[in-house]
Amino acid sequence: MPNKGSTRRIVAIGGGRVRTATPQTTGIDREIVRLAGRRRPRLLFLPTASLDAADYCEAIIRHFGGTLGCRVDTLLLYRDRPGPRGRAARIAAADVIYVGGGNTLRMMRLWRRLGVDRLLEEARRRGAVLAGLSAGAICWFRAGNSDARKFSNPGDRTLVRVRGLNFVDAMVCPHYDSEHHRRPALKAMMRTTPGVAIALEDCVAIEIVDDRYRFLAARRGARAYRAYWRSGHYHCDELRPHGDFRQLADLLDKYTDLGT
Repeated sequence: MPNKGSTRRIVAIGGGRVRTATPQTTGIDREIVRLAGRRRPRLLFLPTASLDAADYCEAIIRHFGGTLGCRVDTLLLYRDRPGPRGRAARIAAADVIYVGGGNTLRMMRLWRRLGVDRLLEEARRRGAVLAGLSAGAICWFRAGNSDARKFSNPGDRTLVRVRGLNFVDAMVCPHYDSEHHRRPALKAMMRTTPGVAIALEDCVAIEIVDDRYRFLAARRGARAYRAYWRSGHYHCDELRPHGDFRQLADLLDKYTDLGT
């Protein structure tokens, strides 16, 4: 069962198709379930970023419930919003909280308006596993490189910095390989962003347990990167997935040589 002394149990995935007969992130998703430490963990799906898309909910129930053996519940904040007590009870009961992709900015604004951000902080403190893909990866970090503008204007490829819950003191950039405009946008964004950014290709995740981390891949050759500016030069260090856990402080310190 979750370790009540844990401060962080996070699996943030850069991207990958989930609404398919064979989800691309299954290998990572199995680790999310394993990390919960229960035979049939209770998984709560938050599809807020997709406006509670019904087909997304069905896919998560089929994947995590049917294939991976979880007891799946969904917390809808647009289509059938429960009251404050109902929201708190659903989040408090979850062993795993999985956040779906979509419009990160819209999601974070609604969470803060409804107090969901505070409920997720309580879940973190009690040791729940916090996971998700794309917007569901950004939300756990200090900030993220987000394509939120395209949801109101499909032709707008401008990427914006969106403030997350700050459970990890770093910027995160999803879809680093599949959306090529992310690379120059992240370089420009990091010029005025302190610290480092973690860039995740599709089917790659960073797993954080307390103060340690490792990278997981559900696709051969998929990679992560650490991006930062130092002494007027931009660095983007390739980080290959590795099975051993390492110190998170070293990853977040742009002056530390990771030896990769």
